[in-house]
Amino acid sequence: MKFVWTFIWGFALTHMLAYVANSMLGTPYEFGTASILAIGAIILICLVATLAPAPPSEQQ
Repeated sequence: MKFVWTFIWGFALTHMLAYVANSMLGTPYEFGTASILAIGAIILICLVATLAPAPPSEQQ
């Protein structure tokens, strides 16, 4: 389930970032380019999440 939410939020936030960056640069917004960047960012986030060490658990 966490990967589904990662995909949804990663896709939305990357598109918002691409829209704002393109607006600041004065270039047109391109959905395809933003989608490719979103997929790359989501893959990177998922890889970091799986490779990061788990926090130590407190056992009594």
